[in-house]
Amino acid sequence: MKKNKKYLISILFILISYWSFAGGFIIITPNKTGAPHTVPNRFPHHTHYTLEVRSLKVEVKIKDQYAFTSIDQVFYNSSNRNVEGYFLFPVPKGAIIKNFSMEINGKKMQAELLDAAKARKIYEDIVRKLKDPALLEYSNQSLFRVRIFPIEAKKEKRIHISYSKVLEKDNNTVEYIFPLNTKKYTAVPLKNTSFKIEIDSESKIKTIYSPTHEMEINRKGENRAVIGFESSVLKPDRDMKLFIGYTKSKIGVSTISYKEANEAGFFMLNISPGLVTDKSKIISKDITFVLDVSGSMAGKKMEQAKKALSFCVANLNSSDKFQIIRFSTEAEALFNHKVIANNANKAKAQKFVTGLRPIGGTNIDEALKLAYNEKQSAGRPNMIIFITDGKPTIGETDEKRLVKQVVDANIGNTRIFTFGIGDNINIHLLDKITEETKAYRTYITPDEDIEIKISNFYTKVSSPILSEIKLHFTGGIKINKLFPKNLPDVFEGSSITIFGKFDKTGSSKIILEGKVNGKTEKFNYQVKFVENTDNDFIAPLWAARNVGYLLDQIRMNGESKEVVDEIVQLAKKYGIITPYTSYLILEDEEINISTRRLAPENRIFTGRFYDEDEFKSRSKEEYSNLNKKSGRSGVVSSNEVQSLRGAKNLADQNQGSSRMAYYDKSKVKRDLSQQTKNIGGRAFYQNGNEWVDLYVQTNKSQTAKRIQFAGKSYFDLLNKHPEVSQYLSLGKNVRFIHKNKLYEIYE
Repeated sequence: MKKNKKYLISILFILISYWSFAGGFIIITPNKTGAPHTVPNRFPHHTHYTLEVRSLKVEVKIKDQYAFTSIDQVFYNSSNRNVEGYFLFPVPKGAIIKNFSMEINGKKMQAELLDAAKARKIYEDIVRKLKDPALLEYSNQSLFRVRIFPIEAKKEKRIHISYSKVLEKDNNTVEYIFPLNTKKYTAVPLKNTSFKIEIDSESKIKTIYSPTHEMEINRKGENRAVIGFESSVLKPDRDMKLFIGYTKSKIGVSTISYKEANEAGFFMLNISPGLVTDKSKIISKDITFVLDVSGSMAGKKMEQAKKALSFCVANLNSSDKFQIIRFSTEAEALFNHKVIANNANKAKAQKFVTGLRPIGGTNIDEALKLAYNEKQSAGRPNMIIFITDGKPTIGETDEKRLVKQVVDANIGNTRIFTFGIGDNINIHLLDKITEETKAYRTYITPDEDIEIKISNFYTKVSSPILSEIKLHFTGGIKINKLFPKNLPDVFEGSSITIFGKFDKTGSSKIILEGKVNGKTEKFNYQVKFVENTDNDFIAPLWAARNVGYLLDQIRMNGESKEVVDEIVQLAKKYGIITPYTSYLILEDEEINISTRRLAPENRIFTGRFYDEDEFKSRSKEEYSNLNKKSGRSGVVSSNEVQSLRGAKNLADQNQGSSRMAYYDKSKVKRDLSQQTKNIGGRAFYQNGNEWVDLYVQTNKSQTAKRIQFAGKSYFDLLNKHPEVSQYLSLGKNVRFIHKNKLYEIYE
């Protein structure tokens, strides 16, 4: 054992592929002669390199609060020699692991469990020897350890782990985590990754939500669900989180919160009806399909649009009422008024759709008037699906007057969902119509399939459960800044995710109010808003929606200093770096430096570029695209801003990231949108080799306490304030504020 410890402490390089909860990482030690191992040719300038992960398969079974996890992970030794080392599995903070078992190439192995104090010593030794602080984020966690020998040259090593865990429950919601934030250890993306999560519950499953990854959710009844995720190339830059809400209520509401001490809190609220087995609970709806058949729709566009419309008609619920309006130079309705969706009327509609031919101009004015011309059915949600590929050319063509006509006619809360095809459209007109009617817009590029886009949308909105939703909070807790501001209807198989702020901790009653077949129903939920720093994804997602909303106001109503100032403040604090915010942030920092409100040494955004004028000019052009009413760039900005407004997972806040590339002072290509990380409710930014806490810019001439990386003072700071490990793990050069003191870590 002493010899093994000697090997561990005298590590020369590290092979890491980390999967806490769902795997671990391997530490390679020197061979018995003390000679270093051969480093693969693909890393000629590195003293350490990553062990390639050939595949990762994770299967999870969750029964109420009990979870059983099985992981199969295949590593590959690409070096030319046999190596030996340790497989380390950090026990997640606060987790109670039961029945831990491990196999290596089919052979059962006995893992040694080290408590947090012993584990910290190992982590610190690795940091000292390798000059790599990445493992410090686990410095407060216990550790399973097992020796592996040999790891054969040019061979695979299969590791299987299984364990069980009791999940914590908060507000009838349980959380399951797959820590995947391994980007700083892994030189290449994870390959052949798959997850299968089976949920089986005594209670009815209502909400299933991942704020971090797009996951496929298949409900197998009210009490079962199977969740899947697959990727051939997975960039491991964020932990995977899954929230599951249980309730006996008809509509499920799950609430989780995030709050730092002495700061305002943030919460996420998810509303879902779950799987509706009783179809009588689905509300009958009125729906009007309005299709542009002007000459510009000729060819592929017309054929795809007709197929989409045919799909929608075929999938109308039998109690629905519907109408179809075609428009070009003039508008024409199929029926004299909306009719019930029986077989005869649906057959007539299909024949009408088949006979549609493209010809003439674009009379949006007459089409919308005709859609609003008849009386709505009392107590039924009313929606219009409006499809066009052109600007208004006949009748009323003024954007403002057309929107006013819609607002004046919309006395019954009709939702108008717009589909803009191609780039030759009035983007602002369609956007304002959806904004005023509390719906949303979709733009379809020339190379996209119209049929798929429209039919997928209709599937989601075909079966309303609750309409005209309102939320009320009681209990003395102040709730504000809710996004979305206009709550959409709840549909079968879908959910609404709401983000907001609260002023203090405590209990609150949430009253969800909505209409079911014309009658108002209310649902009551008792929740707690708590001080919790684990759910740190909530604040940046709230900020992304807020920034998206404000950018949309600039797009549709023009710029104001107050709105711009709020965008800059939010984007900087929470790392919402997009083509539309970067220009404002750069300009703001330049002004603050020139007016001496910011010391030049505390700059974060400017001064990093090889050609700053080029990047700023490009960013300014992107920002100006918000004002474009037609064309490809205007369509892109509308789509991206709407995605930001409705951000459901952390990837959604990186809108336009593919256009954020630049060359730094050393002519190395970087991506500004990828050089940010949220820790403790604020953003850290990477500039060159240094990470800088945004709060450094609020430093009032305070002299930094400089601490050399991996020196005695460095580990003294870590042991005195273990919570700073999340900052230190960023790199060897970090500036940050902690307990109102400025620290500077340097090599």
